[in-house]
Amino acid sequence: MTTRLYENPLFLEHNTPPGHPERADRLRSLNIALEHPNFAQLERVEAVQANEDAVTLAHPEEHLFAVMREIPEEEGEINQIEADTYASPKSLQVALTAIGGAMAAVDDVMTGKADNAFVAGRPPGHHAEKSKAMGFCLFNTIAIAARHAQKTYGVERVAIVDWDVHHGNGTQDIFWDDPSVLFCSTHQMPLYPGSGAKDETGKHRNIVNAPLSPNVGSDHFREAFKSRVLPALHDFSPDLVLISAGFDAHHRDPLAQINLVGEDFDWATGRLLEVADRFCNNRVVSLLEGGYDLEGLAESAGLHIARLMKG
Repeated sequence: MTTRLYENPLFLEHNTPPGHPERADRLRSLNIALEHPNFAQLERVEAVQANEDAVTLAHPEEHLFAVMREIPEEEGEINQIEADTYASPKSLQVALTAIGGAMAAVDDVMTGKADNAFVAGRPPGHHAEKSKAMGFCLFNTIAIAARHAQKTYGVERVAIVDWDVHHGNGTQDIFWDDPSVLFCSTHQMPLYPGSGAKDETGKHRNIVNAPLSPNVGSDHFREAFKSRVLPALHDFSPDLVLISAGFDAHHRDPLAQINLVGEDFDWATGRLLEVADRFCNNRVVSLLEGGYDLEGLAESAGLHIARLMKG
């Protein structure tokens, strides 16, 4: 099994205010975990910046311009775009590089250069709606990756599975009326951003939400996966599986109250690899979303990547 990891030192240069949970130390902690000999065979590739027009695969041009207007010019300056969403001088460059890594990962799995891939980028993307940056997110990277797969390779059915503890409202918004994309999400509810109820099913029943109550753990998460996510994937028979891999449902995470352990992410990864093996020639691309306790993130993402490598 060939797994590629997309990274770039530039990802450390999207700056947020002191104390903000979405910070460069998240990737530093993951890099320390990846120094373990278990990852010696992991193919590590430098992500390359996408062109600005890649954003318009999933967003109107005006959204791109709106974000560009918020990018400060002076070094050290940080602009507040929305309640918890910020931009620093290199944020546009960083976000476009995360998009470039995601598109290259799709290229590699669609052309057989890799079986699967993980993009260790930031800022996250799944809260960015069609025309709104929010929830630490400027652009919806996974939505852009899905559209790239469809436009470039003619992929007919893309499945996006989002296990971030916060509902991927942006991804749901973008694909609400698109039967060619299945969006499945496990998430805590009630919690930011307030969306993700079971009755939010999309125009073509292509949205599958599996909300979890606060303070539940592994059993409830796995049951939601087995009873709602996996049957939907089997019915949909995807040509490509994309993962919004947030690790903030870990019991150590400060932003939520779901009590998962690292092995739960390993288990969920294994289930999605089984789906990919059955339906789409192992094609899986995973993108880092949330995860704000450094130890919990490093453990969980490390186990996720190790499982991708095992296949």
